[in-house]
Amino acid sequence: MRKALVVGINYYMHMPVLYGCAADANAVKNILERNSDGTVNFGVKLLSCTGSANTVLRSDLKEHVQDLFTGECETALFYFSGHGHIETTGGYLIASDAKRGDEGIPLGEVLTLANQSVARNRIIVLDSCHSGFAGASPSAPTSAELKEGTTILTASTADQYVTEKNGAGVFTTLFVDAMNGAAGNLVGDVTPGSVYAHIDQSLGPWDQRPVFKTNVKSFVSLRKVQPPISLLELQRITEFFPRPGFVFRLDPSFEPERGNQDQNILSPNPVNTAKFAILQKYNRVNLVVPMDAPHMWHAAMGNKACKLTVLGEHYRRLVEQGRI
Repeated sequence: MRKALVVGINYYMHMPVLYGCAADANAVKNILERNSDGTVNFGVKLLSCTGSANTVLRSDLKEHVQDLFTGECETALFYFSGHGHIETTGGYLIASDAKRGDEGIPLGEVLTLANQSVARNRIIVLDSCHSGFAGASPSAPTSAELKEGTTILTASTADQYVTEKNGAGVFTTLFVDAMNGAAGNLVGDVTPGSVYAHIDQSLGPWDQRPVFKTNVKSFVSLRKVQPPISLLELQRITEFFPRPGFVFRLDPSFEPERGNQDQNILSPNPVNTAKFAILQKYNRVNLVVPMDAPHMWHAAMGNKACKLTVLGEHYRRLVEQGRI
């Protein structure tokens, strides 16, 4: 069982109103609920505040966070988009009724609930100003206090504000893109680490900087997406490359496209062209590169060869060991 609490607060009674948080929360809810093939992923509870008629009060927010991290489940995920606050006593997530920043939910309290949870994986995703303070102690802000199985991903560092673009949070837009497949690996898993890598690479050195803190033995898959190559084709990598450093020899019989080449060269062989189609897919996902040739076509027509990249060798080992 996987469950998520997704919160987006636009309206504040005593603080400046925000505009993109509720929409961001809805986007996160939609991407979490289903995998790309339509199968159920997370059971999501949404708290979305767009005005005075549907405020998210501090007491309600605290109760829902407690409920999220109560009980056994595989993964419990908390997402928050709204005002954040930081001072010497720590960081806070601000609910609709707060009159001051320190009247919010303390980040330390959220982390304590996550650390004490019996859920196998606890993931906290924060798109709020100063959210990078999450996991730190006021007395030791450079240290993180994470129990094994806890992961924190935030939109900015402790001393930064977050930004919006086109009515949506920059961080959440990238988060949704990552979950939609931009951060998927070759078997279609999107992990917290790959999401962070996607967001980090997408933001420049002068932009808000995401923060990633984790204490896990293995990353959980947040969502399954369509892989760029089928699992059956990926598993055949040991057929083509049975051992490390193996070189796969090519010749013109592997290439079905003749072009204006000399008609005396080897004719296409259906068995070889079928293999070559898979090798070309490996090439497109950076598992294989041609040797002494600019492209796979040139390698085949020039009687060259191809070999595994470092990434290709990694996946060859995974297949060989029966891990995928």
